[in-house]
Amino acid sequence: MAGSLNCQRFMRLYYSAARPSTRFCSNDCSRKGLVLGAYIDKDKTVQLSPVAEKFNQKVQGKLLEQIQLSSNLKPGKSFIYWGLDKDYPAVSIVGLENEKPEDDIELRNAANENVRLAATAGIKSLDGAGVKNIFVENFSNPESAAEGSVLASWKFQEYKAKKDELPSVQLFESGDDSDCEKWNKGALKAEAQNIARKLADTPANLLTPTIFADYARELLTPLGVDVKVYDEKWARDQKMFAFLSVAQGSIEPPKFLEITYKNNDQAPYVLVGKGVTFDAGGISIKPSANMDQMRADMTGAACVLATVYGLAKLNVPTNLKVLIPLVENLPSGSAFKPGDLIYARNGKSICVDNTDAEGRLILADALCYSAEFKPQWVLDIATLTGAMMVALGDVATGVFSNSNQLYNLLEKSGTETGDRVWRMPLWKSYTKKIAENPAYDLNNIGKGRGGGGCTAAAFLKEFVPEKTSWLHLDIAGVMGPENAEPYLGKGMSGRPTRTLIEFIQRQANK
Repeated sequence: MAGSLNCQRFMRLYYSAARPSTRFCSNDCSRKGLVLGAYIDKDKTVQLSPVAEKFNQKVQGKLLEQIQLSSNLKPGKSFIYWGLDKDYPAVSIVGLENEKPEDDIELRNAANENVRLAATAGIKSLDGAGVKNIFVENFSNPESAAEGSVLASWKFQEYKAKKDELPSVQLFESGDDSDCEKWNKGALKAEAQNIARKLADTPANLLTPTIFADYARELLTPLGVDVKVYDEKWARDQKMFAFLSVAQGSIEPPKFLEITYKNNDQAPYVLVGKGVTFDAGGISIKPSANMDQMRADMTGAACVLATVYGLAKLNVPTNLKVLIPLVENLPSGSAFKPGDLIYARNGKSICVDNTDAEGRLILADALCYSAEFKPQWVLDIATLTGAMMVALGDVATGVFSNSNQLYNLLEKSGTETGDRVWRMPLWKSYTKKIAENPAYDLNNIGKGRGGGGCTAAAFLKEFVPEKTSWLHLDIAGVMGPENAEPYLGKGMSGRPTRTLIEFIQRQANK
């Protein structure tokens, strides 16, 4: 589907659909900016990219002459040159590292990341200079160029009275259909991540379980994706008492989404996203400092919703079920309490030692429900534990899995997208910390100190359908709002949406 649109038409459609409050270009639409690359060798020799070299010839060598005269160009840094060309009055030259191979230690395709950072630097420099109509060269890697461009040119400002004009971006003069197709693919992946960023940053009073469910319908139904919204009665009939217990403290009714994207006849993959639209901790209330960030405790739900959007827009031939339990976790007279005993859908009894360990309770019932679809594999994703933030910071998503094959594929996907994952242990020792109890089957938190991310994963493992390959992604550390990646800026990150899309695409393509 992506290859059927020319590059400029695609980006016009993207910007009008995703950002209706933003004009396609500034009042002076003729004021165009151009982002070009130059490779920097170890001896600081400058070599123009193939596209930049063609442009240099067009302007009779003035571009290279200006670079040599006026700048100490470095990788990831940019300089703007004005008036070299009447069609593109502003030209931002960005330095790139030359011949940087994939690094097995860093688990990141450095060539791809080099291009994302270059596109970001060029766009930010032109945007800062007031140039809003920006064209970006392909950097011999159109997909990564588009990812960096679309991510860097967006920011969350939905509720400002006076919004900043955001730049439009499109691919610079490529007659190559392959370039256009790759650019469009990268742009759609980045657009999906921007959707997750927007949802995660939306204030909780404006994104209740009901509003989230309505948004999912509006987003996906036009793409031919089936969205079913189940209510409290349905959940009670399903005996999802772990899920329902978390919702008791809020007047907002819980919702359970079952989303179906069917584009082949194989057994489905199942994605499960934690959808706590606000988490105050319940009776085990959180400290007030930074509690506002718990509006993003539904980032797992946002990521799986954005993933199915991206796959549908890319017309990926796969069969996908997406399950999203949606609740608020608040303290009140009706809230569940520490010490309460509840039952999950599979009949296991759970003692609630801490009501702030609620995400694993709603995921437990969703994981049980996934067995109904006889899936090839199940993947759940959640902002689950502060322990993961301590362990990995904002650098990588922590992953627990019972399948080496699936984990290795996910790791390769993260290497390509630059949004890395790191495997954590899923040992029986952690299961003992939550399962050795005299009066009930499980505690919702582990005994002793430390290993909170591991005991949480061990808890979830008790609800995974028998003999099913499974991945658990703990994204508490990569949620945001402070991000190390320049193309994300401040705000909730929407990570790892692009990695999930890549992960599923790779399997569909096989």
